[in-house]
Amino acid sequence: MPLRRSTGVSRTLVRDFAPSYFDNVFIHSRAVDGKSEVEMHKEHLRRLFALMHKHKLYANLKKCIFGASEIPVLRCLVGKNGVRPDPGKVRVINEWPTPSNVKELRQFLGLATDLGKYVSNYAGKIRPLSQLLKKDAAWVWTADCQQAFAGLD
Repeated sequence: MPLRRSTGVSRTLVRDFAPSYFDNVFIHSRAVDGKSEVEMHKEHLRRLFALMHKHKLYANLKKCIFGASEIPVLRCLVGKNGVRPDPGKVRVINEWPTPSNVKELRQFLGLATDLGKYVSNYAGKIRPLSQLLKKDAAWVWTADCQQAFAGLD
């Protein structure tokens, strides 16, 4: 929930259910003491809204997401099961045509590197592609390059 006019007050929000990141507040709720996740979420929202009202903080409703099981945060999706890459970016990588020059390879790796944290040994897997980006390297698309490229999708 993006907040307008937030100052240090946004950092004082109840951290057990509403941590903040810059001017964004993420409310997460779990079933507790016989109350469902939804009931707890409503309670957390009421508490947050009361605190915001007290400190004259305003939410940008166009950017608010309520009751979602996952939310987009910093180019990934965050939910109760953890963090995962944005499926749209994964689809773009999977559908990317084989690069035919250094410029196209740089474009591909620019996007792929953003998702590299989700690929084990990412740097090792893209090494044949990285070699093509070295100064004075000849553009020769080898079987190793194709395997590295195909291994990322």
